[in-house]
Amino acid sequence: MKNDTLKGQYRINEQIRAKEVRIVGDDSEPKVYPIFQALKMAEEKELDLVEISPNAQPPVCRIIDYSKFLYQLKKRQKEQKAKQVKVNVKEIRFGPQTDDHDYNFKLKHAKGFLEDGDKVKAYVFFKGRSILFKEQGEVLLLRFANDLEDFAKVDQMPILEGKRMTIQLSPKKKEAPKKTMSPKPIAPVQKAERSEEDNE
Repeated sequence: MKNDTLKGQYRINEQIRAKEVRIVGDDSEPKVYPIFQALKMAEEKELDLVEISPNAQPPVCRIIDYSKFLYQLKKRQKEQKAKQVKVNVKEIRFGPQTDDHDYNFKLKHAKGFLEDGDKVKAYVFFKGRSILFKEQGEVLLLRFANDLEDFAKVDQMPILEGKRMTIQLSPKKKEAPKKTMSPKPIAPVQKAERSEEDNE
């Protein structure tokens, strides 16, 4: 089905209605040709004339195998999708007077989420008159961010939205393993050189 939608997007050969077209390609300078000449050139190469930019004046075309052209488009779309990493936001809720046991339990969960590459949105929910403890809520969220500083960076400092005070954290990129790997290959080479000297 996706292939069919791509097919419908581009006019080829006799479907192109313009009187003249600009031909672009890897092996030729962009140049304007009458449509009959452009079609003849494509035919001689046993390829298709594909309109890639219909709104240009004149329309831009390529002489290419149409099925190869569609394949390249699909490949490009797949690569773009692969680059768009889905980021989940996990929410963690606190009360303004969360005890240490509950706090540590939620901290452990947050570390797990961040290690999995998820963002963490932590919030303190104030019920009724507990809004009077909003400073306490802010201290709690800042302590939470501080305890996670090895795992996360703060996207947004604590802000009060209605009855919720929220902080948002993103996982830190892991760069450490690369540094430890580089010295290893050097050691065996030095040993080999020494053993040759010993033999002499």
